[in-house]
Amino acid sequence: MNAESPANMDFSSLVNQIRELNLQSQTAAAKSVNLMLTLRNWQIGSYISEYELHGSDRAEYGDGIIISLAKELQKFKISRTDKRELYRYLKFYRIYPEIVESVSPLLQNVDNESDRDDKCPNNTKLLAAKIVDSASPLLYLPAGHIFTLLSFTHLKLLIEIENNDKRDFYQSQCVQGNWSVRELSRQIHALLYERSLLSTNKQKLSDIINSNCDTYNPLQAVRDPYIFEFLGLKAKEVLSESDLEDRLLDHLQDFLLELGHGFCFEARQKRILIGDTQFYVDLVFYHRVLKCNILIELKLAEFNHENIGQLNTYVSWYRVNEMRKGDNPPIGILLCTGKDSTLVKYALAGIDNALFVSKYLLELPSKEEIQTFLASALKQELL
Repeated sequence: MNAESPANMDFSSLVNQIRELNLQSQTAAAKSVNLMLTLRNWQIGSYISEYELHGSDRAEYGDGIIISLAKELQKFKISRTDKRELYRYLKFYRIYPEIVESVSPLLQNVDNESDRDDKCPNNTKLLAAKIVDSASPLLYLPAGHIFTLLSFTHLKLLIEIENNDKRDFYQSQCVQGNWSVRELSRQIHALLYERSLLSTNKQKLSDIINSNCDTYNPLQAVRDPYIFEFLGLKAKEVLSESDLEDRLLDHLQDFLLELGHGFCFEARQKRILIGDTQFYVDLVFYHRVLKCNILIELKLAEFNHENIGQLNTYVSWYRVNEMRKGDNPPIGILLCTGKDSTLVKYALAGIDNALFVSKYLLELPSKEEIQTFLASALKQELL
């Protein structure tokens, strides 16, 4: 950290120095947490592998070791230790066994610092710095780059690739281009590896991809579900896009309950798992007259078709996974608050009965009612 001498500072330099210090500290902290999560997951995989080979009572569990282990760990509320995740950690360990030389000294640093004086705040700071600073010299490619530059959510995508050459390709491209998780997923699904094999100018293709890619910022790690669950945080504590949006959702929740049209509050920031991806629905109600779930999404932006597509996905998922006997199909309400207008759209995914749709719309607040409410609430918050 190159700090300017206080004697030579003007006020502007003072502000910039503190701003830079804050950014570097945040980045180091985010990298430290991500590194420890990755190490934890890798070592869980190593423990399972070792137990399967040499566990003294492994014969009692047979092929059900991981299922039994998942059930037991869930009692202690250890984050991300369900059956699917444990299989993933085991696979992670087996794909990157070369990390073994690096894990021992790194974890030894942790043990030594903790034993020395765990009441001393300075030791905690030193330990966090050691975790980050020691990772690069200790770890060799590709493991070193993976540990220090990629989140475990990146790794989750990489270990699903069975072909070693293909995995190495995406791993290298991801590090080189500093890809976000979304960008890595996009390029895998866009068959970049296969297109690169067919390309006569591979470097040019790589340059074109990286010139327009979505890049990864370590500070985004706190919004990663793996990270905030690892830290014991709740969804609401990290997922609200802004304080303004959170306050508007408070108003909206009260508004719908006070209308008296049968809305019963069920959940806020409702987590749903679609494939391997987690999503969060802003508000979920059950309507006792319509006998269905109503999902509400609020976007502090102009409407785009991705918004309604996302809400339709939620509605479809609810229809398959949450409908109970006697329920009607769920519907969604999308609220977009742009600079000059408020847009309300209903998502009626999979509902093709016109009479049924009419009944839904008769019982729900009208678009005009919701638009008037949102405009008033937004104005109130901005005053």
